[in-house]
Amino acid sequence: MNTRKIALVTGGNRGIGKEIVRQLAAKGFRVVLTARDPKAGAKTASTVKGDVEFLALDVADDRSIVQAAEDFGKRSDRLDVLVNNAGIYPDEGFNILTVPRELLVKTFQSNTFGAIRVIQAFLPFLSRADQARIVNLSSGYGELGGLSSGVPSYCLSKLTLNGATIMLDQALRNGGIAVNSVCPGWVRTDMGGPNAPTPVEDGADTAVWLATEAPHSFSGKFFRQRREISW
Repeated sequence: MNTRKIALVTGGNRGIGKEIVRQLAAKGFRVVLTARDPKAGAKTASTVKGDVEFLALDVADDRSIVQAAEDFGKRSDRLDVLVNNAGIYPDEGFNILTVPRELLVKTFQSNTFGAIRVIQAFLPFLSRADQARIVNLSSGYGELGGLSSGVPSYCLSKLTLNGATIMLDQALRNGGIAVNSVCPGWVRTDMGGPNAPTPVEDGADTAVWLATEAPHSFSGKFFRQRREISW
């Protein structure tokens, strides 16, 4: 029986997700890296040192989520950590007065509904783990005090993801599953851009801490730099 803890990271082929995969693998986790692009995902998984494997998963597609859960079940009967990292940032050229409905729907499908549906699909595996943990990658743009009219769909999707974290905590706490949101800060990635002040290692740190070392009693909270922040 494999006693090594297993983690699944969505959108793990680049940026913060890739770094979370790297840090978890360095801590001895068996890590399942997921991505919607099979070539990119498999290539990244092969380059990360440690016990890392690839699983195809498009968080915006329910059929892909169901298939991924089915495929995962052939590899393991439990999941100790789920990191909902996959997301998009598509608001360039729009504000709250001009953003089309189609863009709002597209962003919510990836950033919010995807995380909820992945949790639903992988809940049987999380329920079999001892003190399972769920980490949702949110943003300061999802804080009530951090909303920006110039980043409409992204802000609203992360604000709603934070609300889902609160509700998921209510639903999962009695089952021994902790769930929290994380603001990684403004990180130097393809999404954050080259001028971002935070290196990717620091951007991944709090998510990895919540996935591994933070007290399991921490649940239904929002963190930045390992400190709880307000919604």
